[in-house]
Amino acid sequence: MPGAFAGSYLDGRIAERRPASVRVAASGLEIALADGTRHWWPIRDVRQTQGFYAGEQIRLERGAPFPEILLVDDTAFLSALHTIARGFGRKFHDPQRRRSRVLLTIGAALAAVGAGAVLYVWGIPAAAGLLASRVPVSWEERLGQAAVEQLTASRRRCIDQDRDAAIGEIVKRLLDPQPKAPYTFRVIVVDDSTVNAFAVPGGQVVLLRGLVARTRSAEELAGVLAHELQHVLQRHTTRLLLQHASTGLMLVAISGDLTGAMAYGIESARVLGTLSYSRYLENEADVEGLRMLLAADVDPRGMIGFFETLKAAEQGTPTASRYLVSHPLAADRVETLKRLAAGRTTGYRPLLPERDWTDVRRVCGS
Repeated sequence: MPGAFAGSYLDGRIAERRPASVRVAASGLEIALADGTRHWWPIRDVRQTQGFYAGEQIRLERGAPFPEILLVDDTAFLSALHTIARGFGRKFHDPQRRRSRVLLTIGAALAAVGAGAVLYVWGIPAAAGLLASRVPVSWEERLGQAAVEQLTASRRRCIDQDRDAAIGEIVKRLLDPQPKAPYTFRVIVVDDSTVNAFAVPGGQVVLLRGLVARTRSAEELAGVLAHELQHVLQRHTTRLLLQHASTGLMLVAISGDLTGAMAYGIESARVLGTLSYSRYLENEADVEGLRMLLAADVDPRGMIGFFETLKAAEQGTPTASRYLVSHPLAADRVETLKRLAAGRTTGYRPLLPERDWTDVRRVCGS
């Protein structure tokens, strides 16, 4: 049959494929079998059920519930249907559209990747920020306590009632002018030479011995404490734990399950150990911390001087840089603090004037 396509025909009654020759007409398909039998399929009764993708055999059906079936391998058959039976072209796949389908698929995949990136960069942090502002304080406290226990499990806590009391006086001085907070604040000093500090959900601050020993005055430690206390008050640490820890931790936060909060203490401690605040959160802790110092009549030059000392020592002392890894300190942040502090240069009350700071900073022993 001139202009015919080779295919296979099944009559819908038995599963036997019979060789066929198919010719396309404007209103139908003429199917000729090897034994001389001919079938006419009006195109309005034909439906395509297979052959929409490259390499897939074309399958047309007619009738129900046990339809006749026509199988054709040549994609030119579909092109002929679109060319000859123009009025019915929409019923059948056009092979010329396959390239655009591939491009659309690639585009959809790229869009999905982009949407995932947007969710990771903006969506998850936004959700974590919203949750952090709504989780119960009791949940934060229990989670924080579990995290502290894990953080200090292999390190000695420095217990020195006299020197601890001096650090407690600094915290009290900072908090007294502030609105009443829902947290019970505690400062824990751990015997570790690394220069670092952690703000923990629920009101606890962990200072490592190396950081306390690095300070030159009570005002310098007050600057660090004000910064860390603001991480707690602004719920920065809670937000980042929800953002970076497992999905389970976020579910625990939503449910307020205290038992679950304890179970995630190990995960929280691991995250706290590698936590790095964003520039926005660091700026907020800087600014609010400096305002806390001013409200308490504490000289903010101690805070600025301590950060500048760490920045200068970053290249030569690896332990000193640990604080800057978790609390990245850009040069313009120090300048911002200087500008904020410049408006007031007098009227500061000495902090712990009766105490020898060289002695206090030996809270973990000589």
